[in-house]
Amino acid sequence: MGNVSEPKYGVIKETYMVPARDGVKLAIDVYRPDVEGKFPALLSQSPYGKDAQVFESPPQPFGKSIFEASVESGDPYYFAKRGYVYGIADFRGLGDSEGYHDGMMNKSECGEDGYDLCEWLAAQPWCDGGVAGAGICYFANAQLQLAAAQPPHLKCITPWEIYGDDLYKHGQYEGGVLNIFLYGLYTGTYPARCGYAITPNTRSAMQVAYADKPEELEAIVQKAMADPDLRQYPYLYHLLKYPTKNPVLFDFMLNPLDGPYYRQRSVIERIKNINVPTYVGGPFFSFFSEPQINVYNRLSDDIPKKLLFYTDMGTRPWKDNHDELLRWYDYWMKDIDTGIMDEEPVRYHVTGLEKWRTAKKFPIETMEYKPLYLHSLQQLSPAPDLHNDEPDSFVQAPLFVTEDRAFVRYVSAPLAEPMQCTGAPRIKFWASIDQKDTNWRVNVRVFGSDAIYPLAQGWLKASLRKRAYERDVPWEIEHDYTKFDNPTPGEIYEYELQMRPMSHMFKAGDQIQLEISAIDIPIEFETYDIMWHVCNATTTLHKVYRDGDHPSVLMLPVVPLD
Repeated sequence: MGNVSEPKYGVIKETYMVPARDGVKLAIDVYRPDVEGKFPALLSQSPYGKDAQVFESPPQPFGKSIFEASVESGDPYYFAKRGYVYGIADFRGLGDSEGYHDGMMNKSECGEDGYDLCEWLAAQPWCDGGVAGAGICYFANAQLQLAAAQPPHLKCITPWEIYGDDLYKHGQYEGGVLNIFLYGLYTGTYPARCGYAITPNTRSAMQVAYADKPEELEAIVQKAMADPDLRQYPYLYHLLKYPTKNPVLFDFMLNPLDGPYYRQRSVIERIKNINVPTYVGGPFFSFFSEPQINVYNRLSDDIPKKLLFYTDMGTRPWKDNHDELLRWYDYWMKDIDTGIMDEEPVRYHVTGLEKWRTAKKFPIETMEYKPLYLHSLQQLSPAPDLHNDEPDSFVQAPLFVTEDRAFVRYVSAPLAEPMQCTGAPRIKFWASIDQKDTNWRVNVRVFGSDAIYPLAQGWLKASLRKRAYERDVPWEIEHDYTKFDNPTPGEIYEYELQMRPMSHMFKAGDQIQLEISAIDIPIEFETYDIMWHVCNATTTLHKVYRDGDHPSVLMLPVVPLD
């Protein structure tokens, strides 16, 4: 591991109530070495309750009986034993903190309270004046919000598994399709059984914003309640009627389009304010992958930054990769030359090959998109299908009719040689539907694999298909999510969709499979019994065209082999 801090201290735990700038007191547990002296501090901020972040049980993989997804602050004992102060604080209005929690990523979460906690830590007699950010997922977003507020004593951050850097497209509405993961994240259903540390002061942002305009809010609620896609889920309809049960998801259901609500809460709008060294990390395939790339690339090139891409979510309580993080903290907080800044800025893992690779940037500088065209007879081919203009089709009925997911599938010929795909696949296809809307879902897999999860997956709501070419960047294509444009039933439209990034080595003889479908089904995911995306409530005929006038094509991000 090189030259790093060794575990040589006992640990003291203390609890404080820290006054924020408006007098509201914020609860924080502090774990520190049990000796006199001053040490650098790490700050982790939690919506789940600071007391629920330190468990005696060993880390558990996803899907196991006592797995708990929300234990993500990091291990304070690991770092305190190595000469760090580790603070785990409750967000305002949650856990033991005072004040009101007014919706996800509200004003106090967006840096203000973190700023005050950071400066309080730096001023304590057992702190040497330096503070860094800690924790993953929701905690990672808090780190970014903290850094964007620029507290003077913040030295570096480590936002891993970033959730919702852009709270609309990388959070609640992937491709414009409502992701209801937060149903469980807030209320405490599998896989995040604990959920938020809810108090009587936990409120809906929409209810606060419309406190003086109840009639306007009621009209917005009634419109959502009339949406057949939401009405088909009893638990979503129930939340619209009784929002105190889950005010966070209530807010998101009332804001189906991008706009000021999401711009105010999205740290990506303030990313250029970050001026401290930043180590971004996270897994491929999940909804954490796009935020890692977006944040890393939009950070200023004037600050030191690194990117680590691994292949799975790890275990909870989160204790993974602490040795790597220690190298980062030791370098920036203790001036120990751990060698971490001598390495390439990007490191990523390749499944199939099961090896680590390095790069100078992401997308990888040598990556090129390779086209595979959709053909008749369920084929993927290097050349377009110029002769068969009869479309492929599938009919998807709602979940209250069937739990069978219909789809069309396209499979390549066996590969003549290995092929590494590292990056975000894209697809351009032409299609028609016989209803006013649908939700396109696209997967890439190895043909014949029994893996639960695809290598890459993407979503796009048909009514939000309009592209925003002027906002495209090399790592992501953009859509206009600010207004609906419902397709005319029966008409053919072009759809362009980018999937979550992947990193996989296809072996010689492997065949690549592309699936186009329209829904998620809980039973597909054996370790999850929750729904991820809201599905269409109307039986819909989907036709996919791939003829000479409609050269539908999958673009794979291919990296040349060494």
